[in-house]
Amino acid sequence: MKQAKVLSEAELKRVLSVIANQRHAARNRMAVMLSFYAGMRVGEIAHLKLGDVLDGDGRVKDQITLLAHYTKTAEARAVFVSGKLRRELERYMLSGVPTTDRAAPFLVTQKATAFSANTLCQLFGQIYTLAGIDGASSHSGRRWFITQLAHSGVSAKVIMTLAGHRHLSTTQRYIEVNDQMMKAAVEVL
Repeated sequence: MKQAKVLSEAELKRVLSVIANQRHAARNRMAVMLSFYAGMRVGEIAHLKLGDVLDGDGRVKDQITLLAHYTKTAEARAVFVSGKLRRELERYMLSGVPTTDRAAPFLVTQKATAFSANTLCQLFGQIYTLAGIDGASSHSGRRWFITQLAHSGVSAKVIMTLAGHRHLSTTQRYIEVNDQMMKAAVEVL
């Protein structure tokens, strides 16, 4: 089975440009940002509730706790909110998302219901198709997240934990390697 494409910076910018012209731009951008900047799976994104992301005062939390029933491994885990992700979450909240019901879905469909993993997966596919990116899928952001961390020198154990993987070998399969990266690696000698 072929792995999802890891997008380049230019491709990610193209995706965000396409999203900016869509009807549900704020929501779609947020879904993509959770994939890229948090490394979350579509099922995890679909399960998010407002109360998972916002504290009692309506501010973005420093970390999002994914409950066990949200995750593929059925184990709870923490998603740490980086500065970039925090700005994206705050931007999304300013787009007019109702914040009174903490049990409400964080992202909602056109019919104001929670996304299923499948419908969110389809949305990602539509976005990548509109952006003209072949080989990308709902897992592309997750692979990008893991690859970026690996190439920034983050410990494999930390990446494995952030990704919610049980085995390091799983995490290693996510890391994209290309000629430019290999050249940069040997230049440190």
